[in-house]
Amino acid sequence: MAFNFYTVVVSVLFSYFAGLALYQLFFHPLHKFPGPALAAVTSWYEVYYNLIKGGELVKELERLHKLHGPVVRIGPNTLHFNDRRAYHDIFSNGTTLVKDGQFYRAIMPHAAESSFCFSDPQQAKNRRSLLAPSFSRQSVMKLEYTIQKKIDQLVALLEKNYSSSESGVKLSVAYRSLTTDVITEYCFAVSANTLSYPNFAHPIMLETLNLVKRGWIQTYIPFVIHLVARIPPELTLWLFPRFRTLVDVKARFEQQIDHFISNPEDLTSAEHETIYHHLLQSKDPELRPSRTSLVNEAFLLVAAGSDTVEHACTVGTYFALQDHSIRQRLTEELREAWPDKGRPLGSTALEKLPYLTAFVKEALRMSFGVFHPYPRIVGDETPEIGGLKIPPGTIVGMSPYFMHMNPKVFSDPFTFNPDRWLVGDTREMMLDFVPFSKGPRQCLGLNLAWSELYLILGNIFRRLDLSLVGKNVEVDLKLGKVLDYGNPIWEKSEYTAFVNRVHD
Repeated sequence: MAFNFYTVVVSVLFSYFAGLALYQLFFHPLHKFPGPALAAVTSWYEVYYNLIKGGELVKELERLHKLHGPVVRIGPNTLHFNDRRAYHDIFSNGTTLVKDGQFYRAIMPHAAESSFCFSDPQQAKNRRSLLAPSFSRQSVMKLEYTIQKKIDQLVALLEKNYSSSESGVKLSVAYRSLTTDVITEYCFAVSANTLSYPNFAHPIMLETLNLVKRGWIQTYIPFVIHLVARIPPELTLWLFPRFRTLVDVKARFEQQIDHFISNPEDLTSAEHETIYHHLLQSKDPELRPSRTSLVNEAFLLVAAGSDTVEHACTVGTYFALQDHSIRQRLTEELREAWPDKGRPLGSTALEKLPYLTAFVKEALRMSFGVFHPYPRIVGDETPEIGGLKIPPGTIVGMSPYFMHMNPKVFSDPFTFNPDRWLVGDTREMMLDFVPFSKGPRQCLGLNLAWSELYLILGNIFRRLDLSLVGKNVEVDLKLGKVLDYGNPIWEKSEYTAFVNRVHD
């Protein structure tokens, strides 16, 4: 009897999944779009390349587009595009295509109630309206001294601790320490002071790298993060001791937020304006975020504010040190415009330098702040995407990799070449230049990011003499990675820069 019961159960399950597979392959609204049969049947196709293969989905997408053309079905209900028109159709129509909330909450579970994870366009617009004043160009110019102060600290540390031929530093970690201190000082008027930690090994830096490595695990197996968020901190640390930094950072945010909620008058005594001046003093009480949402927004700002700028600076520095002509032209331009390196030069003046500007743009083009396609859901009123009418409810996306590496727009796209930006007309390239995305959900902090990039790279190449030393270092841009085989030898260099961040 028991045998017959289990046989029936297995038979029913087999019939169900077989029927589902047949529906996905031959009757689903997306069945006419090309792509692997396995991807049409199960979302585990994407999981395999991201989780098992270590983030190689975009590499697989590149292969699929070469095989099938500009639109590929990569999931039962998901399409990916390789079409510049489609990118703008997807990300500029913020009112008819909405974020796939499940995906965004999965990749940022510790910031699920932040503006990044809001799928409702109006909810996102309301939160951006509160945050926008803090990141306007005027506000950035007003607080530029906070950025310069942290850059001065980094330069002093490098001169003091890494100026001998026997010393070297992973400049990517130093840059991340710098950008973390900048964003925390800028947003909260209280710096994390990661630069003060020996060898740039502050626990926040280490935990940030761990979060990147855990990214796909928490995306596809999110219950661990959700569990951590719900159990007492003491139990969290006993079960998952590596989460100590995450718990400590959360406690710091909660303490500051609780203080300002209880003592709103103290906002006026802060060293400078913070994000809480706008979030907690909204004229519309209904728009004021909850305590949890405030903590989540703080997490988001630190993560977003420390990552893209750090990686662009690291990639730019690496290629400048690898190519003597790039480095020479950069330093000569800076030296001419900035004769006294002991006196700070503001970002407004640095923005006027043609080669530095071209260098910054090329660093952003090659560094990919976001590598994985960000998914959007097609609505009933969504117009055509890439010239195609897509069924409502379909998840669509396009990685910026395919914009920045478009050979029809960027000749020899895998070559770091600032000169490409010095031609007379760059309008076509700017259409494909999306380091901060496009449309109503583009990066809110882009003014701050541009200011940081000019100031950091300008100061580094004007005030320091760097050398790149490392054996067996290979840059694989097609995978968005810089790979280190074996043990590089850090020797005979005044400063050592090595791109060690693995994308995706």
